[in-house]
Amino acid sequence: MDLILAMDLRHNLVVHGKMGKRAQYMPLDWGLSPTAIPTEYVNAIRPKFIYIADLDRIEGTGSHDIVAKRCADLVRTCYIDRGCRSPSDVLHGDNIVNIIGTETGGTDLSKYPGGVLSIDIKQGKVIPSGGDPVQVLSQANAWKFSGCIILNITSVGTEAGVSKSMLAKMLSAYNGKLFYGGGVADIGDLKTLESAGFDGAIIATALHRGAVPIAWIQEGYCC
Repeated sequence: MDLILAMDLRHNLVVHGKMGKRAQYMPLDWGLSPTAIPTEYVNAIRPKFIYIADLDRIEGTGSHDIVAKRCADLVRTCYIDRGCRSPSDVLHGDNIVNIIGTETGGTDLSKYPGGVLSIDIKQGKVIPSGGDPVQVLSQANAWKFSGCIILNITSVGTEAGVSKSMLAKMLSAYNGKLFYGGGVADIGDLKTLESAGFDGAIIATALHRGAVPIAWIQEGYCC
């Protein structure tokens, strides 16, 4: 199972996301990196894979495209959610995989020719539709995405752990590659995800607090 370092970008800095309350996000200049400057942050941690959420672009207030490309040059793969609103609204570049989030992707997700679908969840419901995550996953089997991310926004930054019963329902609903992010607390949660059959986990807080070895994020998998 791949391990992917999460990076939320806001006002040209890496910020610590928690529960989706974006107005309260502060620069992540603690933990494994002495700086919140994105490229320096990546150089300090040396992950194999990164996941970037360009919060400014998701909210329509700015863009981190140049910074994201520079970060992508430092890793094997850079997954990026930059608030795509149409199939033409993607970022091109080496090592870049575009993420289409339900938050911004529109009502017809079948129109996207590729990328990874992020099923953005708050309080157990897909945003902004309010749909059932399991039902959306089932629908995604007919779409052209190369995989799906279960992004539990409510649990981001909380180390709340993962629900085994919900994981089983999600896995049974989708036939492609499946990634999980939000609330992963420790090695035990990673082992649960791996044993369940997930292809990747997106982490940040647990890594910075020492609950997951830095060597694992550098290797890109559970060692």
